[in-house]
Order: sequence, then structure tokens, then C-alpha cells
Amino acid sequence: MRLIHLGLPVRDVQRSRLFYETYFGFDPASARMGGGTVVVRNADGVALALHGGQDVGPPPAFVHVGFQLFAPEEVNDLLTRMQADGVDIIEQYDDPGCVSFTCTDPDGYRIEVCWEVSGALTGF
Repeated sequence: MRLIHLGLPVRDVQRSRLFYETYFGFDPASARMGGGTVVVRNADGVALALHGGQDVGPPPAFVHVGFQLFAPEEVNDLLTRMQADGVDIIEQYDDPGCVSFTCTDPDGYRIEVCWEVSGALTGF
């Protein structure tokens, strides 16, 4: 069994779509639109369904989406890009076993980006 999609209510579909395509590898060529929702997929086949025109309030602090990268340098490179672009970075962590940061998307959803020694965080 595997997770195949995540649906998020968003204020502006195109703004959110561009954010996830730019930073998280969702493929613009895969985008399909219908009924106010755009679905875009990443290389692993995970579909992100963004439903637009929603009144999105701040989500609870623990609600987040996680992306795992394959090397600490990849995390730091993405962090640097996002900082240069003015993305809101709300937390950073750098330890020999784990490098991560948390940012927010255009609607305030928290996104955790990490590299970790096998089992350091996801082993709970």
C-alpha cells in the first residue's frame, strides 16, 4: 500500500501549483484541471490535488507535508533557493543525523524538507 494523492484547499490554484512545481518537482506537463481543481503529479506518481477559490484559514501547527531528499546538500540547496525567493522559512535543523527545514506554502501549509540517516525521524 502507498499514499497516492493529497488534496489541499487553496485560495489561488495557479499560485499554489507554481510553488509545488518550482520547489517540489511536480511536473507541469501532468497537470489536469476540472471543477476548480488542478491535479499535478511528481516523478513518484503522487498526485497533488489543489482545489481553488477556498477560504483557507491557518491550519493547525502540526499539520504538515514532508519531503525527503537524498543528501544534506540537497536540503541546503533548496533552502538557499527558497530563502532567495522570499519563501517563509519557519524552522531549521542541522545535526549529523538530520538536516531539515520547515517552510510555508502560499496558503500557510507547513512543509518539512529533510534528509536523515535512515530511521532518524521516520522510525517512530
